[in-house]
Amino acid sequence: MIAYLKGKLVHKEPTHVIVEVNGIGYQVGISLHTFSEIKDREDIRLATYLHVREDAQILYGFATESEKQMFQLLISVNGIGPNTALVVLSYLAPEELKSAILHEDAATLQAVKGIGGKTAQRLILELKDKVKKEALEETPGIPGLMRNTMRQEALTALVTLGIGKAQAEKSVDAILKKSGGTISLEELVKQALKTA
Repeated sequence: MIAYLKGKLVHKEPTHVIVEVNGIGYQVGISLHTFSEIKDREDIRLATYLHVREDAQILYGFATESEKQMFQLLISVNGIGPNTALVVLSYLAPEELKSAILHEDAATLQAVKGIGGKTAQRLILELKDKVKKEALEETPGIPGLMRNTMRQEALTALVTLGIGKAQAEKSVDAILKKSGGTISLEELVKQALKTA
């Protein structure tokens, strides 16, 4: 597996680039999001995913690891191939896509060319738990289990106090991210009550 390419950007188009690494030019499929991130650079590093088919080996590249992870999640869904995943990531930045999945926003997903109602629902159904788990793991500073327990206890307290679950999750996640994990449960609930 080729994890990343680091080299000189010798050719770029909105759908693909050619990266020269030690005298070898690699053609790499990219999203518009990645194109906008790298278009002004000469030396680049792209996280990559090698898709092997019976008739071809195709390399896909991403400006960030986050975009690569979303690509891999998308292609894990039945009926979503690499090209469709690139189209989705061209329409929606990784954070917008995560948000649409977590908030079950099928309309945003259906705005993407080639994604119909059933596919949007399948994306939400199959990826919601994976995206939620990934979002929890990304909060720096607190070990996963401790962070998850603190988050869950804070959510339970807020819901008991009459705050809607979606609003409580939004507030708690924002505070955990902002604090970098150096916050007590009591302070987390207090701050969430102010923002919820």
